[in-house]
This record gives sequence, C-alpha cells and structure tokens, in this order.
Amino acid sequence: MSAAATGALAIAHTESSNGWGGQEIRILAEAAAFRALGHDVLVYAAPGARIVAEAARFGVPVTVLPIARKRPAGLVALARALARRPVDIVNAHSSTDTWLSALACRALLLAGRAAPVLVRTRHVSVPVPNDVATRWLYRKATSRVVTTGERLREQLIRDNGLDPARVSSVPTGIDAARFGAMPKAAARASLGLPAEAPLVGIVATLRSWKGHRFLIEASARVARHDAVLVIVGDGPQREALEAQVAASGLANRVRFAGQQNDVAPWFAAFDVFVLPSYANEGVPQALLQAMFAGVPCVTTDAGAIPEIARDGDTATVVAKQDAAALAAGIDALLADPARAAAQAERARAFVAPRYTEAAMVERMEAVFRDALADRQRRR
Repeated sequence: MSAAATGALAIAHTESSNGWGGQEIRILAEAAAFRALGHDVLVYAAPGARIVAEAARFGVPVTVLPIARKRPAGLVALARALARRPVDIVNAHSSTDTWLSALACRALLLAGRAAPVLVRTRHVSVPVPNDVATRWLYRKATSRVVTTGERLREQLIRDNGLDPARVSSVPTGIDAARFGAMPKAAARASLGLPAEAPLVGIVATLRSWKGHRFLIEASARVARHDAVLVIVGDGPQREALEAQVAASGLANRVRFAGQQNDVAPWFAAFDVFVLPSYANEGVPQALLQAMFAGVPCVTTDAGAIPEIARDGDTATVVAKQDAAALAAGIDALLADPARAAAQAERARAFVAPRYTEAAMVERMEAVFRDALADRQRRR
C-alpha cells in the first residue's frame, strides 16, 4: 500500500527531455516543495539529461531510465520501476514520457498489478494532435491534465474536446522570498555589471521562439546608446545569437551571462526585463520572477502571457517578432523611471497573492487527490 492512505502521497515525475529550462526547473522545485511537506517524491529521467545533474541541488532523488525515446526498452524499464516502487501518482511532463507512462500503467494493470494514476502537465502551448491514439492518451489513459496557463487549458478543451472538469490550470509558483530583497547596486557589484548604465535583461533558455534575435536587433535601436543588454541563459541558439551580436557591431553593448543557478541577483540588477517570446508560452517563470522582483517588463501576448501581462498596467505589451516595437517599449520605460516604477509595483501587487510556490503546491496536491478520489469512485 502506498503512503496515500496516511495522508502523504507517493509521486513519480517523469521527464524524457534532455533540455534545461522553466519546465525542468518547475519539476524539481515542485518535487522539492512536496518533499518538504512530507510526501514521497522522485523523478525518472533520461540518461544524460540536465535534470539528472541538477536534482541533487534541489534535494530530489532521481533515477535514470532509458525514456528519451518511444522504445520498448523505455516502456519495460519504466513499468519495472513502477512495479518495484509503487506510487500513487505518475506526473508526466513531455510527450515521450507521457506515452511511456500511459503504456507502463496499462501493462501493470494487464499483469494484475496496481497501477498509479497518470497526470499530464503541459508546459507549452504547442497544439496537441487530435488523432485516435492521442485522444486515447488524453481522454482515457490520463486521469487529469494540468496546464501552466488558463489559455492552454481553454485550448485543450476547445480543440481537443477534453472534459473541463479534468483539466486544471496551475501556473508555476515563485518563491517570493528569493526576489526583490537585494539592492540594485549590490547586485551589480556582485555580478561585475556596470554600476550606472541602463541594464536591459532577459532570463530564458536560448530557443528560437523566445525571441532573443528580435531583442538583439532592438538593442541597436534603443535610444540610450549606453544601455547594455544582459542575456542570462544558455541553449541551442547561443552560437547564432553570438554571431548576430558580432555582425551587428554590438559586442560592447550585449553580454552573454550563460546559465545561472541563482537568477535572483540578475533580476535585481536589471532596469527593464524583456521577454519577446512569439510562441509556446504558458505563464513564464522568468516573467513572474521579474514581477516579484519589482522589475518593469516588456513582453508580448504569446501563449498565456496575457494572464499576468496587461498592457499599460502590469507590463508593456508589444507586437511579436517586432524589433522596432520592442525598442519603443524599452525606450518608454527607460525614459520615464516613475512610470516604470509604478508599472512594476502594480505587477508585483497583482502576482504576489496569486503566483507563489505555496499556491502552486496546494493546487497541484488538490489535482492529485482529486484524481485519486475519482479512481476510487469508479471502482
């Protein structure tokens, strides 16, 4: 018998992706928060995945399984792992591990073994196919679907015909105590950043759809020629972005900071935070972090961003894939510090009561327990 009967939950997260970004950070942060509350939580991940190396930093146990691809070896390994260490919930996060988890649970049932309830968390707004197999996955094999934004939830209900009662929006929560506490001067000094120059920052994995190339182009158009763009993060687009900076003659105005385990000091150092994503977003962690840190934001209406970014209120929202619009938004905030500060304060007042890590954990626990209760009712 699992720990659910005593109040604690046994949860296995699965992640087939080798990437490192908001999705993987949420998995580990959420798992660590659940463990702190006394739940039994572990992660199954693919060989060589960055999440494997990072798990220890979060205090989360991780087991490596061959789940990077949809192959029989991964299915067998996952089914055996779930049989050896039964859990109440499998929370799957990427397409491949969701399929493997669904089939592993089915294999356990066919073998006369107890199988966990499957919960699928979707972190991006990429459309879900509506073929027969995928309908089985989302409507039959999966008990609950969690999205990281209400727009993503509405998309699944509208386009894939999912039962609204089985789909919940649970945006990523932020540890508020980590953001907004460090003075700007101290943050810049600790990071070796210019003390006086306007700093425009982005914290995001270097993926195409995050829109870094448009931000670099916008940097050449910003009125303040002493402004410095600080790019925090790493990823597959780094070489292309570095080449763009060199070709644009912006080497003295753009800094690549690379991947940072602690991004709080970087947010504290920024005058303006920019997230120019043009696709795939839920409610982005970095945008929330900037708002908790009291940094005025320029962003777009991609995905579920409008749930927290309201133009002229909590953010300056500009057109997607438009460097001129980005530059104008940045200029407006740098030119009017009072306006920028007021916008940042409204944003912090909006997100602080709604998007904490504690709220995320409470809502995820409610999803898990509801899924278990639903299974019990169906027996």
